[in-house]
Amino acid sequence: MTLQLNGPCPLISVFDMPTSLRFYRDTLGFEVISRSGQADDCGWAWLRLGGAELMLNTAYDDDERPPVPDPARIESHQDTCLYFGSPDVDGAYAFLQQKGVPSEPPKVSWYGMKQLYFTDPDGYSLCLQKKSDEW
Repeated sequence: MTLQLNGPCPLISVFDMPTSLRFYRDTLGFEVISRSGQADDCGWAWLRLGGAELMLNTAYDDDERPPVPDPARIESHQDTCLYFGSPDVDGAYAFLQQKGVPSEPPKVSWYGMKQLYFTDPDGYSLCLQKKSDEW
């Protein structure tokens, strides 16, 4: 027997689940596959867009959440980048611009990947990428 795997499904901590769901579901187009409650104000959600999966988990229990995010915690999110394959990085850039998501135009990396970087509401970096023909 050999090990069989599907794509990875990272779990990230978010400050405010409704805000994160609006970003990932309503802006980027992820579908909510499952969640810990019926409403957007839940503690955990599993999302899918095409073959990409992601889980969101609130960083605090309801009765422990501070009124505003901890800047040190958000700053540490810069150490995390979620990379997704994207067959049309230029089209994704146009899509993000239309949706009002701040991002710089795609660039070709020194190792030959055309990449588009942007951040989510919690400060995590996301990169949409494909092997570049321009390299």
